[in-house]
Amino acid sequence: MSTIDGPTPLPGAKASQAAADRQASGNIPGGSADAVRKSGWFGRWSEKWRAMPRQKQWLYLIVIVVIAYLLPVINPPILSTEPGNDFPLALFSMAVYALAAVGLNIVIGYAGLLDLGYIAFFAVGSYTAAMLTSPDSPFFKIPYLWTIPLAILVALCVGVILGIPTLRLRGDYLAIVTLGFGEIIRILATLIPAMKGQVGFQNVGRPPGMGPDGIPIFANSNGTPWYWLALTILIIVLFLAGNLERSRVGRSWIAIREDEDAAETMGVPTFKYKVWAFAMGAGVGGMAGALFAGQVGFVNNQKFDVVTSIMFVAAVVLGGTGNKVGAVLGGAVVAYIPLRFTAIAEYKYLIFGLALVVIMIYRSQGLLPARQRLLAYGHIAYAKVRRTAPIAPAPVTEKEA
Repeated sequence: MSTIDGPTPLPGAKASQAAADRQASGNIPGGSADAVRKSGWFGRWSEKWRAMPRQKQWLYLIVIVVIAYLLPVINPPILSTEPGNDFPLALFSMAVYALAAVGLNIVIGYAGLLDLGYIAFFAVGSYTAAMLTSPDSPFFKIPYLWTIPLAILVALCVGVILGIPTLRLRGDYLAIVTLGFGEIIRILATLIPAMKGQVGFQNVGRPPGMGPDGIPIFANSNGTPWYWLALTILIIVLFLAGNLERSRVGRSWIAIREDEDAAETMGVPTFKYKVWAFAMGAGVGGMAGALFAGQVGFVNNQKFDVVTSIMFVAAVVLGGTGNKVGAVLGGAVVAYIPLRFTAIAEYKYLIFGLALVVIMIYRSQGLLPARQRLLAYGHIAYAKVRRTAPIAPAPVTEKEA
């Protein structure tokens, strides 16, 4: 053999390369049946969903949205919370919890910041709506619908104020600080006279509109329009959160979540993006609080305790950290179960505690875990390059020459 001959392939090299390619194709959606089987029912559903054309996905989404809007009208017997609790009002509570869980998912799921005091932003939004619409408040009054964007702005500013001095902490230290901040807001509502402590604010404003019978459309006892309003806002927030997740900011959050030191080494301004995550999550929480205050019509300091904040965290973890649809599912489940099974409502914290333990054992990433698509896209690009790359001619030996 001549010295200009190419390297001799080792025995079985092609077979090894083919096996490696098959293993790589397992990360491509629909590329490995074994991977789909091992991921369980949710995994199979997720893989089928990703394999659908975009138009078919939108068709299914439209059907799901229409069914969601019709739920208070249909009042399905299997899902209904009646006679113990009004079903449209239960749907509104589920939508508010889902909205708060989506906001908290930005903080915990995207940026990886453990926030145990998220109830603080929910309270800020509720007090903003109450203090600017209730006749018990000495401040100037504005229409209720204007308080929703104002609650977002105020909660966002509070998130920045909290984030700047605290987001240099990590892990357990950050969790303790945020937990303390949630309690500080509740204590301030007790100590500051203008916030009225336990007395609170009654007759919080509502959207305009009167029915033919002279009763306000958005009455406190009429949960259907409140649910439709909350569901519409939730859909808009989900759409914006999806776009944000795919943006440069979202990719920076995911990099921070996976390894903050590595992200900072690669040039990601981690502190700035963490403050952004805190602020955006706080804004969504403030909006959910404003909706809650308008429907309930009464706000005081007893509605914003640490336990409720932990329930928001449980909703995110239960649904799937980092998955906005999972956050919606988790928030809806956390709100629904105590209203559906009233007899065991007083044991809801025990039930959700046991449920979280089971979830962590058998499905540690939640019911709908977030999937990292970058690796799968890399394998797809690699496969395309291998198919389209020209085949190099075999080296010419001296004998052939």
